[in-house]
Amino acid sequence: MSEELKQRSAEAKIGDSQITLMKGNEAIAHAAIRYGVDGYFGYPITPQSEIIETLMDEAPWETTGMVVLQAESEVAAINMVYGGAGCGKYAMTTSSSPGMSLKQEGISYLAGAELPCLLVNVQRGGPGLGTIQPGQADYFQTVKGGGHGDYKLITLAPNSVQEMADLVGLGFELAFKYNNPACILTDGIIGQMMEKVRLPEFKARRTEAEIRKQCPWATLGKSADREPNIVTSLEMDPALMEMRNIKFQSKYKTIEENEVRYEAINCEDADYILVAFGSSARICLKTVELAREEGIKVGLIRPITLWPFPSKAICEYAQKVKGILVVEMNAGQMIEDVRLAVNGTIPVEHYGRMGGIVPTPEGVLDGFKDKIIK
Repeated sequence: MSEELKQRSAEAKIGDSQITLMKGNEAIAHAAIRYGVDGYFGYPITPQSEIIETLMDEAPWETTGMVVLQAESEVAAINMVYGGAGCGKYAMTTSSSPGMSLKQEGISYLAGAELPCLLVNVQRGGPGLGTIQPGQADYFQTVKGGGHGDYKLITLAPNSVQEMADLVGLGFELAFKYNNPACILTDGIIGQMMEKVRLPEFKARRTEAEIRKQCPWATLGKSADREPNIVTSLEMDPALMEMRNIKFQSKYKTIEENEVRYEAINCEDADYILVAFGSSARICLKTVELAREEGIKVGLIRPITLWPFPSKAICEYAQKVKGILVVEMNAGQMIEDVRLAVNGTIPVEHYGRMGGIVPTPEGVLDGFKDKIIK
């Protein structure tokens, strides 16, 4: 652990786990080391630079053998991830909004080659270079496929520093379960805020024999029991390419059936529901409290998987309530998936702030009264 982190960390041993005060970005880095990640390839960009800085400070190549490399660009970083993932390694990259835009072609290649890896986007306000302040306007880019072709990213949305650490492990677990890239879609608030976090126990990096067993498709060269593998997203025969796409769609359907995760808070007796993810969901928790103090029964649904989206759960709750307000730090993106889930049965309205402005609980409550109760 770096000297700076030692000075400002309150540590306590609980079994083999460790509780430490740290930033969300730092939690991502420490979780990656402890989870046994083989290679990190990234490039500095605010507000996620602490991830690569922490990894450099911790120097895991000296302890676990983890490779940490600042690439010459975001394009180089994502293609290094492609190379590491193609070998069956736990490979990851992190960036923020404009940097993720540069990675989109490589992400599409990873999805097309069915390579498991972990991506992290600590969002900032846009479009363009925008601002270094937090935003949530990369929802479309992430869950609708920011690159070319029909593909999906398993997308996880943390709302705490603890979940920043926890979702590293879950992200790799799901990526390797389905041979598909996974993404942690967070934002500058959670990346920069400090909270207590229980770090995961150290997990030994896999041996080459374990990788060969887990990843029979990996490009690890010829062995006694198999020929060399070829990993590619290219297929010149359109009939075969269509069959590959049909296989992808079948896999995505399986993920949608089995991997939906969400949190429902105070929804059982609710007359109205807020739907929000990430830091917006944290803000909405206070809004729910304020509304109930005024006698308005409001609940909160927090999607943890943005894809697969908890459409079925939202549809079921829509049968019991009078209206839904979707709260996001953007002009209205996740609201489209909420409206699809509700299918016009009740009013669904949007409250959002943009350009790095963070909504307040009171502002959300005023927006709720104006748009939903009227």
